[in-house]
Parts: sequence; C-alpha cells; structure tokens
Amino acid sequence: MTTDQATHDHSPYRAPADCPVCAGELLTTRLGCPGCGSEVGGRFQRCRFCALDTTQLELLTVFLASRGNLREVAKQQQVSYPTARARISGLLAALGIEELGGSESEPEPEPVGEPRALTRDELLAAVAEGRLEPSEAARLIAGL
Repeated sequence: MTTDQATHDHSPYRAPADCPVCAGELLTTRLGCPGCGSEVGGRFQRCRFCALDTTQLELLTVFLASRGNLREVAKQQQVSYPTARARISGLLAALGIEELGGSESEPEPEPVGEPRALTRDELLAAVAEGRLEPSEAARLIAGL
C-alpha cells in the first residue's frame, strides 16, 4: 500500500451529515477508490451510523462489545445503570430506532420476586434488563 493510499484509508476527518449552509441532510452522490482512482456517481442511501458523533459511536461500540448487557455498559462507561439506559435511549433516538418494550417514562421494574410465577418470556426479559442472572433464569426455565 502506498503512503497516499494509507492516508485516504485512515482519514482523520469524518464526512459531515448535514449541510453547513442550510442544515439539510447531505446526500452521497459520488464514491471513489483511492487505489485506482475509479469513481462511481449516483444517489446513494445514507448510512444511519455515519451521522453519529464520536461519543455515540463509542457508546455503540461498548454496547456491542458487552453484547447488550446494560450493567456492563454502565461499568465500562463509569456511570449508573439508569444513566447508561438513558444514553442507549438517546442513541436509539439518534438512529431513528423506536424502543421496544416501553418508554423511558415507565418506572424501573422491581427485581424479580417470585420467579416461578413468571413466564419464559418474562424471565428472558429480566435477564436482558440485567435484573436476573442468566444461570438463574436457565434454572427457572428448566423448572417450568
């Protein structure tokens, strides 16, 4: 790889998502290959992740690396669980993704009290929300 190619492959600049003049959404109309100089023109679909700022991309990376475990996200970000949850809600909003299973205004569910009375789906939801350890959920599901 030439020095010129390395520079283009690792550009320190991010493409702007919005027009600096009118704040409208920018449209990608040209793509180029730094290796051979070929260019392709057209109207290309916008990447929903490209509009995220550096902080949001870092949060997304931590979320994916922790396999969606919000307690681990909170630990890695050094924030409380409610703060981590609020940040993920903000990330979802920035991506235009509607949250499933309720809104932020709903109170935090109480810890699982009588696990045997819960359904399999409720137990899995408790694991996803970090209210129940996976091993305990597996034991309880096996007893259903």
